Amino acid sequence: MTEEIMIRLALILMNILLFSLPPTAMAETGKRKITILYAGTALLVPGEKPSQNISIIIEDGRISAIRDGFITAETLKSPDSRVSFIDRRHSFIMPGFIDLHVHVSSGPKSDRSLTLKKPDSYLVFKAYQNAHKTLMAGFTTIRDLGSRGTLIFGLRDAIKDNLIAGPKIIVAGSAITPTGGHGDVHGYREEILHIMDDGNTCDGADDCRRAVRAMVKRGADVIKVTATGGVLSETGTGTGQQFTQIELDTIAETAHWLGRKVTAHAHEKAGIEAALRAGFDSIEHAMWADKDTMKLFKKTGAWLIPTAYPMTYVGDTPEKMKKGPFKNLPPVMMKKLLRIAGQPQKMTRLAHEMGVKIALGTDSGVSPHGDNAQEFIEYVGIGMTPMEALMAGTVNAAEAGGLLNVGRLVPGMAADIVAMAGNPLENITAVLELNLIMRDGITFKSSQE
Repeated sequence: MTEEIMIRLALILMNILLFSLPPTAMAETGKRKITILYAGTALLVPGEKPSQNISIIIEDGRISAIRDGFITAETLKSPDSRVSFIDRRHSFIMPGFIDLHVHVSSGPKSDRSLTLKKPDSYLVFKAYQNAHKTLMAGFTTIRDLGSRGTLIFGLRDAIKDNLIAGPKIIVAGSAITPTGGHGDVHGYREEILHIMDDGNTCDGADDCRRAVRAMVKRGADVIKVTATGGVLSETGTGTGQQFTQIELDTIAETAHWLGRKVTAHAHEKAGIEAALRAGFDSIEHAMWADKDTMKLFKKTGAWLIPTAYPMTYVGDTPEKMKKGPFKNLPPVMMKKLLRIAGQPQKMTRLAHEMGVKIALGTDSGVSPHGDNAQEFIEYVGIGMTPMEALMAGTVNAAEAGGLLNVGRLVPGMAADIVAMAGNPLENITAVLELNLIMRDGITFKSSQE
C-alpha cells in the first residue's frame, strides 16, 4: 500500500473516529440555507467602533448582509430558504482569530525521533489533533511555517474540502535553509541526515532560486526562510546570520516572481536587517532587533511577527527555564535558550513604541497548541491597548499574510466568527473563553452564553 493511500485512509478514519464535522457542515438538499446571528456587541472591523444589536446574515459560508436590530425570517422575504438562528444578544462578537506562525506537526513534548519511526499516515493524526485544538481556541486561520514532507499539504486540503474539522491553513512546507542551517537536520549520524533531507537546503543564489521553486511546486502558499540560526536546532552555530545577502535577495525575488509572500525566521540584528533589505514581507521573532532595525522595518513596510508567548511558557528567566518544560534540552540548545530570556517582550515593546507594524504569531509547537490566544494577553502586557492587540490577530494578520477574505466581518467576507461572554476591549482575557466558533459558516462550538 502506498504512502499516499495510507494518508488518505488515515484522514477518513480521523474524521470518523476523532472529530467529525458538526451537523451544520452537512450540505442541505432542496432549500437554500441561511443563518442569522444575533449579536449584542459586534467588533465587525477591529480598529473601528463596535456595533450594537445587529443581525449578521450568513449564506454559503460568507456574510451576505448585516442589518440593524434583530430581524425575523420573514424580514428576508425568502420563502424558499431554510433559516436558522444563533442568539448571541448577550455576547461580544468579532472575526475569527488568525495566527501567522504555528507548527501543527510538532509540539513542546514531541519526540523528534517519531519522524524516523512513524509513517506520515501516523504523523498526520498528530498534526490534525493540534490543528483542531487551535480551531477550538478560536483561530479560524493559521499559517504553518515549517513541516517536513507532504503531510501538512494533505491536512490543509482535507480541511479545505470539509473532510475534517480544522482551521484554514496557509502552508510553507519546509523552511528554506542553508546547509547546516537552523532549518536543516541535526543530531543524527550522516546516513540518517542524508535520508532526512527534504530538498529545502540551498547554497548560493542559483541553488536558492531552485529551492524556492521546488517548494512552490510542492504546494507552498508562502515561503519560510531561516535567515539566522535558531534555538531549537541541535547545533552550536549560534543565532547569527546564515544566508548571504545575495542569497536572501534571490530568495525574496523568486518568491515574489511566483506570487508568494516570503517571511524570515531571524534572531540577530544583522540577519534581520539583511532580510529586510532583501524585501522580505515579514520577520518572525526579530529577537535582537534594536532601534535602527525598527527604523528599517518602517522604511521597508515589513511586518513583525513577535511570537512572544512561547518565552512566557518556556520561562522568562534563566532560573525558570532550567525548571520549565524545556529543562532537558541538550546543552548546545539550552545555552542558546538561556540567552534570550525575556527578550521577546522587550523587543515587542520597542517595536510597538516605534510604530512598527505588528501581526500576531505564536510559534505554537514551541508552546502548546490551543494556547494561541495567550499571545493577545502578551501584547497588552507590553503596552498595546486591547484594541491594538485584537487588530494584530485579525485585520493586521490578514494584511500581513495577504489573506483577502478574513479578518473582518463585512458582506462578502468569510463567516469566520467567534463570540465570548466578556468584552475583550475591557478585559483582554475574555478571548480565552469562547461560546461560539464558526469557520466559513460552519459552527464548530456553540455553548450557552
